[in-house]
Amino acid sequence: MKIDVAVETEPSRTVRAQQLSAAFDVPLRERERLSWKGELPLDERDWLVGLIVGPSGSGKSTILRETFGDALSLAWPSRAVVDDFSGEMSIEDVVGVCQAVGFNTIPAWLRPFDVLSTGEQFRVTLARTMLETPPHEPVLIDEFTSVVDRQIAKIGAHAVQKWCRREERQLIAATCHYDVIDWLQPDWVFEPASMNFAWRHLQRRPDVECVIRRVSHAAWSRFARFHYLTAELSRSAQCFQLDVDGHAAAFAGILHRPHSKNANIKGVSRLVTLPDWQGLGLAFALVDRVAAAYTALGFDVHTYPAHPALIRSFDRSTIWQLRHRPATFVPQHGLKSRQNIATWGWKQGRRPNAVFRYVGAPLDVSQARGLVGETTSKRTRQKAPASG
Repeated sequence: MKIDVAVETEPSRTVRAQQLSAAFDVPLRERERLSWKGELPLDERDWLVGLIVGPSGSGKSTILRETFGDALSLAWPSRAVVDDFSGEMSIEDVVGVCQAVGFNTIPAWLRPFDVLSTGEQFRVTLARTMLETPPHEPVLIDEFTSVVDRQIAKIGAHAVQKWCRREERQLIAATCHYDVIDWLQPDWVFEPASMNFAWRHLQRRPDVECVIRRVSHAAWSRFARFHYLTAELSRSAQCFQLDVDGHAAAFAGILHRPHSKNANIKGVSRLVTLPDWQGLGLAFALVDRVAAAYTALGFDVHTYPAHPALIRSFDRSTIWQLRHRPATFVPQHGLKSRQNIATWGWKQGRRPNAVFRYVGAPLDVSQARGLVGETTSKRTRQKAPASG
């Protein structure tokens, strides 16, 4: 693919323009001309994600537009962003792409675009662009991550590339920010300022260092409005928080759930990731660790997700075992696939509550007590029978 792009403009000759020309010794030419020539050898190998990167004014947007076409222009007229998606898209399609980009706060789906946070606007714009771009065309995103906090930008870039690789969709993004490269993991990078093109190999995203700690019930107030069900949490819940670089990112609330046949069940009552951190799987890093701690202390740990993304993720996990399929209204013929587990309730207009049990390895007991406290199940308190 050859790049041969030129932009010509006639300079202004107003009084103000002439004053600036004289003051800064910048001559007013008959025509201003910028041009770029080079090659993008995109037919040399298969690719899914490409990045055009460089400083402002280097020609990124012009090359993107003139070489690949215009990015989608989106309008947001509705009172709920979920209604702004094309009417041709099913609710499963909309839910799936919103979850894919980390736009997982369901109450935000029901708000108009202009009241969302900048980060939420960024994510839902990505979701619509990805879903509404025709399948045979690459997804084009100009000014990628330019208006958001850099942490949101990195997580958003990671979420977008995961979706593209899973769906086998091509994406080309243009940005002035080099810090997204390690998170977007593009197959190729093009820099218009130097006309340099380079293929890349897929690599792991950078590690994220997390701290998980027991917190008071008061910590719930920071997370409550982002939970997809009720904002209430029992005062008896044991609360845990995951921090990244000293910033609160995810929360888990655990309740004791006595049963007629098992008095040692701990249930995950609330599991929330703040919007800025959605897309990295932090909630699972938190709940897996907490579940391993309670398991070490003799408890069975269950979770009861109703959010389709949570159901799907727990079902993919090797350390969580599906005990009960979504709710009691599952059709008699049963569910045929994992995707059905996550979407059946949406098709029926009902909430697909499921039950999973933690079956992974326990923590070291001393580590578990350090995280959870001295809580011990009735099973572990029973004395061993006398020997001999």
